[in-house]
Amino acid sequence: MIGFAAIIVAGGKGARTGLGRPKQWEPLLGQRVIDWSVKAFLSHPGLISLVLVADAPETLTGFPPGVTYVQGGETRTDSVRAGLATLAISDDTPVLIHDAARPGLNTQIIDALLAALSESDAAAPALDVSDALKTRKNGHLETVPREGLHRVQTPQAFRYSTIRAALAAHVSFVDDLEAVEAQGARVTLVPGDPKLHKITYPEDFDLVARLLAPFPSTPRVGTGFDVHAFEPGDHVTLCGVKIPHTAKLKGHSDADAAWHALTDAILGAVALGDIGDHFPPSDPQWKDADSGLFLKHAQKLASEAGYMLASCDITVICEAPKVKPHREAMRARTADLLGLPLSAVSVKATTTEGLGFTGRREGIAAEAVAVLSPKV
Repeated sequence: MIGFAAIIVAGGKGARTGLGRPKQWEPLLGQRVIDWSVKAFLSHPGLISLVLVADAPETLTGFPPGVTYVQGGETRTDSVRAGLATLAISDDTPVLIHDAARPGLNTQIIDALLAALSESDAAAPALDVSDALKTRKNGHLETVPREGLHRVQTPQAFRYSTIRAALAAHVSFVDDLEAVEAQGARVTLVPGDPKLHKITYPEDFDLVARLLAPFPSTPRVGTGFDVHAFEPGDHVTLCGVKIPHTAKLKGHSDADAAWHALTDAILGAVALGDIGDHFPPSDPQWKDADSGLFLKHAQKLASEAGYMLASCDITVICEAPKVKPHREAMRARTADLLGLPLSAVSVKATTTEGLGFTGRREGIAAEAVAVLSPKV
């Protein structure tokens, strides 16, 4: 087994994503973008040392013991130098340098790079260029021959002494291979992987999620049920719509039984507990809160887990007030909040024919079904 060290460069600003914050800390299929690479390296039995280079190491949390943090530099090359300086390894030890924005790393890529170093000074995964390439000169397009062109990915692998010497000069490089290329190094390109696609623009999050989502992915279905009693008041709130009535629903928040049931249905579909786990009634900050906050939070958690709400069906159970006159407004309000087409939102109402607490007009019950589709 070949032992190796790894450096994950995570100091980028991520400006081109338009998020206003670094992309490597954003959620992707239930974990942060950077976590995918950290876990890939830590799962390899040959790993000796793992270094994360970031702008603010003191803010890094959630990683297993043994991960070393170091402050990044002004440029990517400066950050790599900082990472190399923390390593206490022999000169011939392989070092893999990886961009945090490429979450699709796997053991097979690591093994291929380590094997390539047995006969080369450096190695990197690469994909052939299949698209036609053009350049614009003097206002005209010209074709660029694509033969011999490669899309180089990371991690890029080097012997410790090779990359350290190549980066000794205070020069910045496009990538680490460029540094050793200038030294006449022998470089081997191993087959790359589309899953190593770099997250650069906003649409890349969905693309990479589709590449990394477990296959086959199947829809998820969740159900929810909620009950609230009446208390003195002049209206009830259902699906965000105020409906005049001789009483209101009792609850810590706005007691919107319909949206509470739907919130639980979404959380249930992705196995993330229930509304009380995320918004406990004992917490004063949720006093009289708009239940739309709960519903949007559940939708966000589902999205982070790799699922999107495809449709929902809500049933309100009560003798009064009459729901049917307000049903279309309830559908529209729910669809608007969740970004769904109106045709994907169903709202129904029924009674219990005078039976039970709803039949005795003591309160309102609601149940909901949510269908979530994989984000692929």
